[in-house]
Amino acid sequence: MKKVYLAMSTDIIHHGHMNIIEKARELGEVTVGILADEVVASYKRFPLLSFDERKKIIENIKGVNKVVKQKELDYVNILKTIKPDYVVHGDDWKKGPQKSIRERVIKTLAEWDGQLVEIEYTEGESIEQLDDKIDELGTTPNQRRKKLRRLIEMKPIVKILEAHNGLTSLIAEKTKVVENGEIASFDGMWISSLCDSTVKGKPDIELVDLTSRINTINEILEVTTKPIILDGDTGGKIEHFTFTVKSLERIGVSAVIIEDKIGLKKNSLFGTEVQQEQDSIEHFCEKIVAGKKAQVTDDFMIIARIESLILKAGLEDALKRAKAYIEAGADAIMIHSKIDTPVEILEFCEEYKKFDHKIPLVAVPSSYCQITEDELIEAGINVVIYANQLIRSAYPAMKNTAESILRNNRAKEADEDYCMPIKEILTLIPGGK
Repeated sequence: MKKVYLAMSTDIIHHGHMNIIEKARELGEVTVGILADEVVASYKRFPLLSFDERKKIIENIKGVNKVVKQKELDYVNILKTIKPDYVVHGDDWKKGPQKSIRERVIKTLAEWDGQLVEIEYTEGESIEQLDDKIDELGTTPNQRRKKLRRLIEMKPIVKILEAHNGLTSLIAEKTKVVENGEIASFDGMWISSLCDSTVKGKPDIELVDLTSRINTINEILEVTTKPIILDGDTGGKIEHFTFTVKSLERIGVSAVIIEDKIGLKKNSLFGTEVQQEQDSIEHFCEKIVAGKKAQVTDDFMIIARIESLILKAGLEDALKRAKAYIEAGADAIMIHSKIDTPVEILEFCEEYKKFDHKIPLVAVPSSYCQITEDELIEAGINVVIYANQLIRSAYPAMKNTAESILRNNRAKEADEDYCMPIKEILTLIPGGK
């Protein structure tokens, strides 16, 4: 009997899927490749169902003889393993981001005279439309909270973008680009104390209290579904930090990052230009332990941010602290640097690889922004946070607009040079019309 292969994410079973399986049955023995969780997350969205759950569903569909895991969006490796006579796919991939994948499938099948059979796209609601409906339904605190851990397990690197209000969180949630046939998007949001303070016109010295921070978080929770990491500054007093952990966990935040400093908070990127004091290892470990005891679920993450490189305490101190914070129960380590090259971060990562017990590593390449995600992955970084780029790009644009109006005594030039059309802003947020 002829061998037939088709690949699916099957996070949502669509009538188009059933149609393709039925057509595939007519050609021979059907093997369905279920895309791995990390593959689905890389080009669509966080999978609603795990691979094992999706596999079980497909195994019980009439006409499916075998189910395998497809570990890449590209088909080439799995096709060379199975060598099917036919690959069946909907004809909707002739255009768009999967066009290049289709071309590689055709080229690979030609090596053993295999054929690509394309089924006419099934009319009706598309997967994208169903995805939009799911987004409209939103998510729950429990569902959102656990996403970060799963993403770290699934992906080579988790990409987090700064958001400081509902609008910027929608940018983080919705923005996608297609590069080399692959869809790139952000995995979650970082709520920075710097950005949260700046949009309120206040200095970044822990002046904005937890209640105000949670108001910002709630604005973002209302319109998004992706996981949130909160910049928790120093965490404050231990007694206060335990309350913060409970509050964040309850509303669905995935993680808080706290830095090992004490006293009046000053932004780390000032380094030794301003008075900053690093916490003792013992006291900061107590804070981590207390925070872990305060949380109710295993989903919430406390990420320990090491300031040793910022404060010129050196690599050895940073490594010593990392070991202690891991022992205290931290769920991840954020290593920070203010110099304009990644050399300090890479040195830390190289030594960190020698640890017997490792937890995920987080990097924030604000000052050393030339480093690529591939380089971070090679170094062993699991999460990259783009911590302030949206607000840093928004402020110059708004200032230029204001100056243009003053300079020209009218808005025409500003409208033409800096502003989106009024009709677009009216319909930017769904439901406004």
